[in-house]
Order: sequence, then structure tokens, then C-alpha cells
Amino acid sequence: MIESHPNSGDHLRPGLLLDRDGVIIENRDNYIRTWDDVVFCKGALDSLASLAKRDIKLAIITNQSAVGRGLVSRAAADEINQRLGEVVLSHGGRIDGTYMCPHRPDDGCECRKPRPGLILMAANELGLDLGSSILIGDAISDLEAGARAGVGRLALVRTGRGSDQAEKIMGSRWANVDVFDDLQEAIRILFHETE
Repeated sequence: MIESHPNSGDHLRPGLLLDRDGVIIENRDNYIRTWDDVVFCKGALDSLASLAKRDIKLAIITNQSAVGRGLVSRAAADEINQRLGEVVLSHGGRIDGTYMCPHRPDDGCECRKPRPGLILMAANELGLDLGSSILIGDAISDLEAGARAGVGRLALVRTGRGSDQAEKIMGSRWANVDVFDDLQEAIRILFHETE
């Protein structure tokens, strides 16, 4: 069972929880299968570097059903995530944790978004105060997972699947969610507000 909070004596910090495909790197219709498929979204690396000295934890929360579908090995998916973190680091940023669901949508796991399992795991391991944290995704499933986990602020970017998803949230329970053109704009506005 995944606990939602670390030990009560720990110092909790806010976190920035980011979807991977469509937010940090470009989505691919046939999945990210190798490192050669990775293309960073415009401005993503600079934006992550701008947060490196802040007292927040940065975590990637990603569904990767290509593993469960047998299209990518778990080892290859882990390597892609590791290399992504290394590139972010080489550009002056950091990723404090990467949390990946490898299951197919029909597996019924607790970790696949829109379920909150990965977010709760990140909160437990990184000592996050989810109520003062921000989640940025490109899909309604990201928003749903964040809401179920108690993340304080949810945002959608129009990159990846986000343009289509932004249209779908109009008039829905997600209508008040912040929508930004991309990660660069989201970080600039959301974190400028806190200064």
C-alpha cells in the first residue's frame, strides 16, 4: 500500500510534478521507444534550469504503457528516464525523482494516471506537501490524478495532447484549471507569482 505522507516529523516541501511526454519531451504517436525518439519541447530545459535553486522538489510522473504492451523493455524505459535526467542536469536543472507506471490501461494498477498512486509515492519518498505543490500535464488524466492526490494547483499545457484536452475541459469541472502554451510559459507564470 502506498502511503500518502512521509513521517510526520519530516520537513515537507512543495513539489513540481511534471508529466513527461507532451510536457518535457514531445509526444510520439507510436511511443518513445529509444533515446533517438526523444526531442525536448522548446524551452523545457531552460525552464527546468530556472527552478534548480528553488526549495522545491521536481518529479516526473509518467504513464509508459509501451512497457506493458511489450513494445519497450523496462530496462530501455528506465534508461530513457535516466538519460533524460542527465540531460536536464547538464543544462543546469535537476529531477529529484522519476515515477513511471509501466502497465497497460486494462491492467487495473494503482499507479497509472488518472489514479494517484505515482503522485502519492513521490510525496512519500520526496517529502512533498501536496497541498502546496503544482502539477503540470497535457491530459485530463494528469489533472484527475493530481486532484485525487490532493495537489494544490493543477495546470495543463497545450503541447502534446494538451490542445485537444484544453478544448475538452471547457465547461467541465476542470474549466478553472490554468492552461498555458507550454512548460516554459507555465513555469514563468506560476513561479513568478510566488516571488
